Amino acid sequence: MSETSLVTAINPIQKVALIIIAMGVQNAAQVLKNLNEAEIEKITVEIAKLKDIPAEILGEVIEEFYEMMIANQYIVQGGLDYAKKVLESAWGFKKAEEIIKKVEASTEVSAFYLLQTVDDKQLLSFLQNEHPQTAALILANLKPQQAAAILSELPEESQSEIAYRLATMEKTSPELIEDIEGVLREQIGTVFGGDLSTSGGAEAVAEILNSATRSAEKNILDRLRSRDQKLSEEITSLMFLFEDIIKLSDQAIQRIVKEVDSKTLTLALKATSVELKDKIFKNMSERAADMLKDELSYLGPVRVRDVEMAQKQILNIIHNLEESGEIQISRTEEEEIIE
Repeated sequence: MSETSLVTAINPIQKVALIIIAMGVQNAAQVLKNLNEAEIEKITVEIAKLKDIPAEILGEVIEEFYEMMIANQYIVQGGLDYAKKVLESAWGFKKAEEIIKKVEASTEVSAFYLLQTVDDKQLLSFLQNEHPQTAALILANLKPQQAAAILSELPEESQSEIAYRLATMEKTSPELIEDIEGVLREQIGTVFGGDLSTSGGAEAVAEILNSATRSAEKNILDRLRSRDQKLSEEITSLMFLFEDIIKLSDQAIQRIVKEVDSKTLTLALKATSVELKDKIFKNMSERAADMLKDELSYLGPVRVRDVEMAQKQILNIIHNLEESGEIQISRTEEEEIIE
């Protein structure tokens, strides 16, 4: 068997194993930190199997890896057409086509991955005319914040219908995926390949609603509650709601209050429970708490929308602090937090 045909015969996991070997111990350790246990097990098994690989084969695998990384970078920057043009300019038409085909063949997230790079307004316009099941499948494959922004802009009746289908979504049939990809190719003008892996569920909806506008969150949960009480409760249990601040540790609340300006905090507390207000006051200096109490007492009628917006700003701050590891939040009654 020739070396060229041997490279073609090597499966993706074996190629990853070769790249890991070529990196050296320290670099490989850093890469493996970002993989899950199943992925690490597959790769280490292949590493153990690999013996006496010719330097030429390793060189070709590394070159292929480099080319695909460059192609992926260009795709993320400007889409498939942009990547093709840049690669053609650098390596010629034939080589560019070959690289793009390898990228398409190796990706596991299908056309839906590149939707993350499409302008939200374009996606919103596209989804407004699509069946709720199609919209749910597409939102399930976007980053939660992007999906939340788009869902928040859709009509109220569409929001709850899409959220319900997303929450109850099972493994999607290959036929439906092919149909949707065909629509995407026609409407957005991109051609990709691969298999869809995301299948939605209550957790996906909860993650999206955590980043959605307060009004969209309320509308969706209210409608889901009347349609499927159990499902609504499952989603809510996976979310962190504004009133859940009362469950946070004193240390976490003190950190949050430092990041919030007094006007936003005053508006956000306008329609909350006495217990939550007291928990906030307790975690402020006496002077700051007195000032906040005065601002609340002097605050006249305010629009519900303004209160919801203030609460959402604070929730965004909480999520950012959680992502940075500065605080920990519990989304269920049973979940225990160790400070």
